[in-house]
Amino acid sequence: MGKFQWEGVTRAGELRRGTMEAISEEMVMNRLRADQVTPRKVKKASREFQLKIGTGVKSKELQVVTRQLATMIDAGLPLVQCLDILSSQTDNPALGRVLSSVKASVEAGSTFSDALRRHPKVFDELYVNLIHAGEVGGILDSILNRLSTYIEKAVKLKRQLKSALVYPTVVLTVAIVVVVVMLAKVIPVFENMYKEFRGAKLPAPTQFVIRLSNGFVGHWYWYAGVTIAVAVGFSMMVKTKRGRLLFDRSLLRIPVVGGVLRKIVVARFTRTLGTLLSSGVPILDSLEICAKTSGNKLVENAIMYARARISEGKDLGSPLAESRVFPPMVVQMIGVGEQTGAMDQMLQKIADFYEDEVDVAVGAMTALIEPLMMVFLGTVVGGLIVAMYLPIFELAGNIQAQ
Repeated sequence: MGKFQWEGVTRAGELRRGTMEAISEEMVMNRLRADQVTPRKVKKASREFQLKIGTGVKSKELQVVTRQLATMIDAGLPLVQCLDILSSQTDNPALGRVLSSVKASVEAGSTFSDALRRHPKVFDELYVNLIHAGEVGGILDSILNRLSTYIEKAVKLKRQLKSALVYPTVVLTVAIVVVVVMLAKVIPVFENMYKEFRGAKLPAPTQFVIRLSNGFVGHWYWYAGVTIAVAVGFSMMVKTKRGRLLFDRSLLRIPVVGGVLRKIVVARFTRTLGTLLSSGVPILDSLEICAKTSGNKLVENAIMYARARISEGKDLGSPLAESRVFPPMVVQMIGVGEQTGAMDQMLQKIADFYEDEVDVAVGAMTALIEPLMMVFLGTVVGGLIVAMYLPIFELAGNIQAQ
């Protein structure tokens, strides 16, 4: 099996180009003719070295493609033709190659879900399992619409999380840069100027800042080394199970920010579980997928604990309450959903409520953090400036007194 580049003309006279996975050039030509495309040129694709970071496919692009696929399937178009159209019209070459590969696998006799499973970096386990449920139940168009809505909601939550964290991160970065510039460039100028004041005793804050500057300029490599060591150590710590659990637990306990993160976790869990259950995925499989996509090790452990209890014949609400990760209201509403037999609908209502709560919480947190960060920046930078100007103020006072 290799990749081939092809060029052909449709019945309408439209020129098309693309890539296809096949055993031989003859097989590519046969597939093109089956798709009513007259092949003009077929050759083996040259290998290119590409350095990629991530998948190259954005969640928004995947959401749009999923929505378009649902519309075309609902209109009665064959799956292979839908994939061919989407792979040729997408603006993202990486996504186009993935869709072409999926199309080739389906043409070779693979199911749609199995073809998607070969690209786990683009189509996660939730996506593949929902597609499989849609194929088995004969409701692929409905499942694709639900998937599109789910991805859209997930993108919104991710955007809200970024907006909640970007402002304090930017302010903290600016504060660090300003302090480094002052310690390395500005304060040495003041120090040289004060050396000319022979016999004058500098105030204690000024002496402290000068010593701090001298230590930074003379031993900057120690500061850089410690910073790098801390960053590497932290990165290695969060890669371990225990370290990741400790970090994720600490995140949820941070004042103000932790409350927002907890709401985001609840919204993601309930939306994912509700989408899976309403699509016919068994609850044990659904909980396993929710755990893997939770993004928080503490939440993942709580969900897997609930899954283990359910496999023993217990209900879902009790183990979730024991974990103390989810708010009591969420646990009670899930319990009501279990008793009434409408847990998928109840989960969707919880997700809608908490997504609205995230909107309000992010706005309130931003309004609270902005003045706090400005006070922090003003205190640090202003403190350095005042410390360096204190001798000038004292000298001016002495001159007036004389």
